[in-house]
This record gives sequence, structure tokens and C-alpha cells, in this order.
Amino acid sequence: MPEIDSGVGFERVQLDDTSWIDIARGWLLDADEVYAHLVSTVAWQQGRVWRYERYIDEPRMGAGASLAKPGHPVLADAQQAIATKYNARFDGFGLAYYRDSRDSVAMHRDREMRWLEDTVVAILTLGAQRPFLVQPRNTRDRSTARDLSPAGGDLMVFGGRFQSDWLHGVPKTRRAVRGRISAQWRYTTKRGRPDTNPGYYEPREFTRKGRR
Repeated sequence: MPEIDSGVGFERVQLDDTSWIDIARGWLLDADEVYAHLVSTVAWQQGRVWRYERYIDEPRMGAGASLAKPGHPVLADAQQAIATKYNARFDGFGLAYYRDSRDSVAMHRDREMRWLEDTVVAILTLGAQRPFLVQPRNTRDRSTARDLSPAGGDLMVFGGRFQSDWLHGVPKTRRAVRGRISAQWRYTTKRGRPDTNPGYYEPREFTRKGRR
């Protein structure tokens, strides 16, 4: 039966003076059961983003959820546990479905929250283990990226100025991999200055020489 393992420890990864990640491996028991349930019951939708002067299909599927309609009861338990531990308030959460090795999301920050200087973003992974990269915002050098490589049932919580100063993403893989679902909770204290750059889903113009 899927349930949270309250005895699992949290490892704190201090990225810099103001950004951190907590990782709890195996936090959710029987995560594969939750994954299979969500795959077959959630009304998955294909997102679209404006890139390179046209709309393109986002290479993953998505859906929204809430305490009233969590997709699976244990995800409501997860939201309440995370909110209590980190003193965060979540209106709901999102689900992202990476169907195979070709699905991905580019390195980015969660700018839709706008206030990025003091946030809590929690990601619970279900299904296959595959790369999840984080790297400093001020570099394009992929060799600086750290792979957290979460497996089914692992919880990652990103805090402090992480969304302001660090990037994260799920790359495509060369080897075949079965699907993975991420449940994502986001909270901001709205401290500091709001970020005014375009969010991930806002139209952005690109040229062959780069973004403009």
C-alpha cells in the first residue's frame, strides 16, 4: 500500500550560501503503484510553448491536481507532509509525465512564481530513475551540472534562492527508459524583488544567433 515512510532521513545539499536541496530517498513506499494509477487515470494534456517563432509541442505531458482531486490519495498526504515540514502553503500541485527517453524539459528556473529569492519547490518522482540536472544559472557549461538522478519514491526539495540562482531540467536520454511522473509543489514567500523575465510558458522570440 502506498504511504510515506516517516522514518526516511533528509540529506541537505548546500549548493551555496543561500541555495539548498533536501533529498529523501525512498520517501514514498510503493511508488510504482501510484505511477501506474496516474498513467491510466489522469487526463494528460499536451502542452505547447512558443519557440523559434512558432508554437511547438512540449516534449512531455502535464496535468493539474489539488487536495480535492489529487489523482491518488497518497499525494494529498504528501502535500500535507511537505507543507508541515517546510512551513509552506500550496494551492495545489502539478504533474509532469515523461513517457520515454525522448521526453524532456530544458534547463530553466520556475519563473512563473515571480518572487524567486525565497521559495520552496518540492518534486516527488514516480516511475523510472533518470537524470535530473541542476547547475548554476550564470554558466552554460554543462560540465558544471550535478545529476540528482531520482528514483521512484524519491523526494527532492529545493529552497532558499535556488529558483533565482540555479537551473534545473530533465534531459533526453540515449538509452531506452520507461516513463516517469513528477509531482511538483511550489511556494514563494514573495520576499525580495519579483522577476520580470518571461516565464517558461510565455512566448519568447529566438533567432539563429540566439534569443532576442
